[in-house]
Amino acid sequence: MLPARHRLTDRADFAATIRGRGAKRHGSRLLVVHARVADSTQTDARGDDSPRVGLVVSKAVGNAVTRTRVKRRLRAQAAELIGGLPAGADVVIRANPAAAAADSHELGDALRHCLRHLLDGDRA
Repeated sequence: MLPARHRLTDRADFAATIRGRGAKRHGSRLLVVHARVADSTQTDARGDDSPRVGLVVSKAVGNAVTRTRVKRRLRAQAAELIGGLPAGADVVIRANPAAAAADSHELGDALRHCLRHLLDGDRA
């Protein structure tokens, strides 16, 4: 379970992470991960620079039971990785339809791969 301070819940924050200035994305067969790291010129009304994670699991993934299972698995994987995210990072994880058939290990591998690609790009 993700603590409340690590949850991305506001629609505007989702939009900024997906389409805003400085937003990046990387995808795989199972997931598309969008990330945006706030820099010193962007102010945060929250006054908190904790990394935040949001999930998007559409009806294309499956019925309500399937979507809930995918969200639960993704939340558990994100909770393990939250400590490795840079301060001020917002991440949106969008599940593709293939995620319905994936187990937790496969989802975790895909998430780590996408995050590694996005975050290593910042350091290069």
